[in-house]
Amino acid sequence: MVAMHEDNRIALVGFGEAAMALVKGWQGLGELPLGAFDIKTQNADTSIADAKREDYARLKVDGVENIADALNGASVVFCLVTADQAHAAARAVTPYIEKDCLYLDCNSCAPGTKRRSAKCIEDAGGRYVDVAVMSPVYPKLHKTPLLISGPHTKAAMEFLDKLQMDAKVMGEEIGGASSVKMVRSIMMKGLEALFAECVLAGRQAGVDEEVLASLDVTYPGFDFKSRAAYSFERMAAHGRRRAEEMKEVALTIEELGLPNDMAQAIVQWHSRIGNLGMTAGEDNYQSRADALLERLNRNTVEMETEE
Repeated sequence: MVAMHEDNRIALVGFGEAAMALVKGWQGLGELPLGAFDIKTQNADTSIADAKREDYARLKVDGVENIADALNGASVVFCLVTADQAHAAARAVTPYIEKDCLYLDCNSCAPGTKRRSAKCIEDAGGRYVDVAVMSPVYPKLHKTPLLISGPHTKAAMEFLDKLQMDAKVMGEEIGGASSVKMVRSIMMKGLEALFAECVLAGRQAGVDEEVLASLDVTYPGFDFKSRAAYSFERMAAHGRRRAEEMKEVALTIEELGLPNDMAQAIVQWHSRIGNLGMTAGEDNYQSRADALLERLNRNTVEMETEE
C-alpha cells in the first residue's frame, strides 16, 4: 500500500482512456487523493458531459468542472490529452499550477512542442517532465512502460516509484523521451497505414489471400492476417487520435531537417479510417476490410454526386 497524503494530491488533466487506465491500476495501491478535469464536461452536448461525469464516479475520482479546481493543492499533474491539445493544456494550467508542482506531460508530441510547453510550466513555477508512453495502456495499466526526460527526472522517478509505475530516465534534456516515441511511431503507426493500403487494395482486386500468404513466406512468423485484423481494429477505434499524433511526428521529422512525406501519408490513412466512425466488428481481416471498403466506396460516390 502506498503512503500518500493530501499534500501529495494528484491532478489528472484529461480523463480519457489513458488516464482511466492509470487510475484503474492505482486502485490496487490504496486510496489516493485524485482530482480530475476533462474538457468534455464543458461540452454543450449534455450526454457527452454526463458520460464523463459518470467516468469520474465509476472510478471514484474527484472530478471537477474547471481546471483551477483540479490543480488546487496538487503536487503532481499528469497531463493526458490529445496531441493537438497538449500545448493548449500546458498554457491553461499556468495560472493555477502550484510552485514546484511536477507536471508530467504524457502526450505524444514533437520535442519542439514539449519544449514550448515546458517553458510555460517552468515560467509559472512548475517542474516540467517530458514523458513518453511507450505502449498501449491496456493491459498493463499503470505499469505501462514510460520514458522520462528533463531536469526534474529524479523527483519524478521518486514519485513514480511510489506509484509502482514502470519508468526509465532518458536524460536531462526535454525532448529526449518524446524523440524516442515520435521516431518509433513512424514504424508502429506506419505499419498500420501500410496494412490498410495493402490489404484494402488486395481485397478490392480479389488477391488479398495470395498477397498475405506470400508475405507470410517472406516473413515467417509475422502472421499477416492477424496483424491486418488488429491494424484495422486499432485504426477504426483510434485513427483520429493517432492522426493528430502523427502530425507531431511529421513536425519532429521537419525539426530534424528531413523530408516527412511518409509521416504525412500515415496521417492521411489514420485520419481517413478514424473519421469513418466505425467499430471494428468481427475479428477477422476480411470482414473488417469489406466493411471499410463499403464505407470508403460509399463516401467516394457521395462526394462525386455532390460535385
